Amino acid sequence: MRDRLDEALRAGRLDGLHGVVVARDGQLLLEHYGAGEDHAWGTPLGVVEFGPETLHDIRSVTKSVTALLYGIALGDGLVPAPAEPLLPHFPHHPDLAADPRRARLTVEHALTMSLGLEWREDLPYDSPANAEIAMELAPDRYRYILERPVVEEPGARWSYCGGATALLGHLIAVGTGRSLPDYARATLLDPLGITPHEWMAGDDGVASAASGLRLVPRDLLRIGELVRRGGAWDGGQLVPADWLRTMLEPRLRTEWGARYGYHWYLESVAGHDLAAGMGNGGQRLYVLPDLDLTVAVTAGNYDHPEQWRTPLALLEQVILPEVG
Repeated sequence: MRDRLDEALRAGRLDGLHGVVVARDGQLLLEHYGAGEDHAWGTPLGVVEFGPETLHDIRSVTKSVTALLYGIALGDGLVPAPAEPLLPHFPHHPDLAADPRRARLTVEHALTMSLGLEWREDLPYDSPANAEIAMELAPDRYRYILERPVVEEPGARWSYCGGATALLGHLIAVGTGRSLPDYARATLLDPLGITPHEWMAGDDGVASAASGLRLVPRDLLRIGELVRRGGAWDGGQLVPADWLRTMLEPRLRTEWGARYGYHWYLESVAGHDLAAGMGNGGQRLYVLPDLDLTVAVTAGNYDHPEQWRTPLALLEQVILPEVG
């Protein structure tokens, strides 16, 4: 696998790769770190020499972590079930709850990114026209999300929406009485042995449930291993097994054809089903259950239109030929 990796790097098929860690049945198969320009939630860091202890944005893979946290909180009866109406859990906005079109929204519509509200994130993330950036700049992020124009029936279509994840993060924080990072630390990160990490927050101090988490690649891999093991870790059950099954049940199709569960992408590559968390720049967490395989990828191709090429080339040209 190392030889294949070196060949792909020399051939320029892995542009922007910062790090990759691969494990099969919990045993490390490959670990590689490179160098390149990087950012911390948009703040330039210059050229970074990456290593096992270097924190890296996982960007929207954070969404998939938030889905795990939602399942933990749901198992403890602290957050509403997916079928429950969404707006009653935002009582500061009674005018929006009174709108019959919005009253149809459920928690599941947030989990599946099918709110039916206008939301554009297909613009650069340094532009205030990008809906996620506009949300961060808004005086009330939750009102900004929930008052977006209604453009279609909820549940009808998947439409990428970081605002949906922000709503879930708020439900977790309110239900548990703890900030999202504090709850994550107590219920997920500490039990997994994930110590060095950062969770970026907006100007209002609210941690970004959609894109704010920074981890080292080995610890990102641990999260994938937890999913591969059905939520079990060190003899305990960190995430309810029934939530994992529900979370990874395909419900809608993305615009490029992948299936979507609860904040996890579900695809098939080279005949193998995989669950994936995906983030801007080429951040990936792949779980391939039939191969007992977990892959964590960090990269620096932020906002690049073909940022997907490097992680996919890693999977198809370097990893799967060795283990598939």
